[in-house]
Amino acid sequence: MKITQANLEDLDQLVAIFENYRVFYRKSPDIDGSTAFLKERLTNQDSVIYIAKDEVGQISGFTQLYPSFTSTRLNKTWILNDLYVEKSHRGKGISKALISRAKKLVTETKAHGLLLETERDNTIANQLYVSTGFQLEQNNFYYWEA
Repeated sequence: MKITQANLEDLDQLVAIFENYRVFYRKSPDIDGSTAFLKERLTNQDSVIYIAKDEVGQISGFTQLYPSFTSTRLNKTWILNDLYVEKSHRGKGISKALISRAKKLVTETKAHGLLLETERDNTIANQLYVSTGFQLEQNNFYYWEA
């Protein structure tokens, strides 16, 4: 397994796994929308996407991070917005490797830390995050949709 930063050459494979991720979170498939969304992220460099490739060069997992700021800590921070590993590749340490690379980005950019959210009933993800050093916050999380 090799972890690299995604670029436009990875777009077709990235869209395929991104669609699987979206379906996992109960979203309707939208290959055209996903392609446009990811192409814009990669072109504008407004997110960082790390991909895990297997021994034959197929993407087996990815994480997407967005830069942000924390006013109370007077620093940059990163939002680990997406993390997904294909079913056939789970249990091989890919998620932990992607999280490790995300943590390295925090250090490289002298940011404060990583923020993420997952569903309360996503037991595997919740166990993963605790096992990789994340602490469960007790803050309320609200969302307003336009």
